[in-house]
Amino acid sequence: MANCIIAQSGGPTSVINSSVVGLVDANKDLKIFDKVYAGLNGIEGILNGNIIELSSFSDEEINSFRYTPSSGLGSCRYKMKKLEESTEEYDKLLEILKANDIKAFFYVGGNDSMDTTAKLGKYAKETGLDIKFIGIPKTIDNDLMYTDHTPGFGSAAKFIATTVLETYLDSSVYINNGIFIVETMGRDTGWLAASSALAKLNGKQVADFIYLPESAFDVDKFLHDVKLKFEEQNQVYIVVSEGIRTADGTFVAETSSQAHDKFGHAQLGGVGMYLKNLIIQSGITKRVKALELGVLQRCAMHCASSLDLEEAHQAGYEALKYANMGHSGYMVAIKRESNVPYSSSYFLVEADKIANNVKYFPKEWINEEGNGITEEAIEYLAPLVSSLPSILTQSPMPNFKVFNK
Repeated sequence: MANCIIAQSGGPTSVINSSVVGLVDANKDLKIFDKVYAGLNGIEGILNGNIIELSSFSDEEINSFRYTPSSGLGSCRYKMKKLEESTEEYDKLLEILKANDIKAFFYVGGNDSMDTTAKLGKYAKETGLDIKFIGIPKTIDNDLMYTDHTPGFGSAAKFIATTVLETYLDSSVYINNGIFIVETMGRDTGWLAASSALAKLNGKQVADFIYLPESAFDVDKFLHDVKLKFEEQNQVYIVVSEGIRTADGTFVAETSSQAHDKFGHAQLGGVGMYLKNLIIQSGITKRVKALELGVLQRCAMHCASSLDLEEAHQAGYEALKYANMGHSGYMVAIKRESNVPYSSSYFLVEADKIANNVKYFPKEWINEEGNGITEEAIEYLAPLVSSLPSILTQSPMPNFKVFNK
């Protein structure tokens, strides 16, 4: 038998390590590969020779790793050149894989990671190398095409909804309450902000307004709606995605430096403070607070969804099985079989169909006013937010395990 390797890329999630453990567990059960290696810090780390043997660690260490948030193998945002520009990086990577007798490469990541998976699968095929490349999905943004949802999203949605409910209660203790704004991640899509609709008190949604990138943001209408709501109930709760845009497509919260990452994505943040200043300047009230949830959305294992952890694990398990069947250049995707009771299955989709595409929040799931979501959307979201895994409540402090430190 030969060996396999797995690595992580892009932004972390609370359950990304569960996918790695799913693959390790699958190999223990099916005994397909001699060794399961891991690349530290993704493709970039592998190119630098940073490889460890995951299968050499104890069951206790691997189990702790499963319940550890964020990328415990380390991550990267390394963009490989186009094949037509240069094959130097590809040749170097494939030589490293061959030197370690690796016959299957698994990449846990999002849109850009699937682009890498597709390119590597294509080049290996063109050069006649018997190495399989399989992508395992992860992203809290839930913006990958073809899969019903992505591992990582359910836990982020649970954290957001829980935090919205808790901060709503915190902001509602006075006779004269003000306006509270929560800013979620979501550069291109509003899945995260939409999940705040799950926060309810006495059966009523606590967020008065929810703003998504898929609906054009109108400043005048925003101020008009907030003013009326504040006059009506002396309190307003607002949830907004960092990526909201005006009708001409301009990000409301683009930084003045116009900074971008290696993949050309605008660096956002601060839309909550921008809206806070708008409200104060308009004279509605000076009692305005803004909270940016930041990276807590992608590393809050203390608020993880047990379903999310299980599906992330199963995605890794299925990936190993698919590679053993001879598939390469694909991503493992989730199909929702039933909503009530919830059930799902797994299937393959070509990685190049995922790369450079975005699954937007359906416009038909946004209300006519553009400041909330429909009941159909809530029915989609609700099953993904499940109870906390019991293992996480067995000791006062978490016992986390990472391999990149």
